[in-house]
Amino acid sequence: MHHNDIRNGDVKHLHSIARSFATDTRPDDPPEGERWSTWDVSSHGPAPRPGWVITDLGAVDQDLGVLKTGKEADVHVVRRWVPDRAATPSRSTVMAAKRFRPGERRLFHRDAGYLEGRRVRRSREMRAMARRTEFGREVIATQWAGAEFGALGRLWELDLPVPYPVQLSETEMLMEFIGDPETCVGAPRLAQARPGHDQLEDLWQQLLTTLETLAENGWAHGDLSAFNVLLHADRLVVIDWPQIVDVIGNPRGFEYLQRDVHNVATWFTARGLAVDEAEVFGDLAALAAGSV
Repeated sequence: MHHNDIRNGDVKHLHSIARSFATDTRPDDPPEGERWSTWDVSSHGPAPRPGWVITDLGAVDQDLGVLKTGKEADVHVVRRWVPDRAATPSRSTVMAAKRFRPGERRLFHRDAGYLEGRRVRRSREMRAMARRTEFGREVIATQWAGAEFGALGRLWELDLPVPYPVQLSETEMLMEFIGDPETCVGAPRLAQARPGHDQLEDLWQQLLTTLETLAENGWAHGDLSAFNVLLHADRLVVIDWPQIVDVIGNPRGFEYLQRDVHNVATWFTARGLAVDEAEVFGDLAALAAGSV
């Protein structure tokens, strides 16, 4: 009787003791946030880095939600901060995280033309890319992410108006958040803006200067329109660079350059600014041809 009394009567007490020995099933997770900073396992943007970039290995990241969805990738808002250490104030920054989708869901926009001139060394990878197998799509995803990250780094070093690329880890790229970091509201696209005539002329000059610098280096955006240019504090910032085109090296390079010019010239012309599309394309094509 005594044995049964102990076994049946003290169940709650035994459960309490068991709970006191319970261990965290995910002991490597940070005490706050969703993951530790991935800085140490990533490729990094160019130096000197902006002061807001947090490189501490003790930093944590938290996904704050989706900023934008697209054909090839979704962009999330991620907060990275260093948890408080005693009386030291916590340092925090907000970034945009561009995440290319898994292979089975991916729809790369006209990727066949853009991939002209991009080659990988292994014939197995080339065959897989050509056949669009699951592995091939993963190779393409990595190429898109790597191409955009590399392009942003080069463009940033040329002082062009692009987001600073913080880091690249596989197919996730963290970059500068363009917008209000306090509210996490992203800057509007140029397509949403209704600028007056004076501002319109200034914005066109900004964009034309960017196009000229690109052409001088032999590049074209490749998919430029008012939908992938942000307007932030009267300054244009050009985004979405995975398909950046080598105008000379790509057999369709001048075609992509002409389409870029047509898209933006049409937008500005429709809002009352006279833009000579043929003249602009001719000037840019000459600059690109002279870059070799």
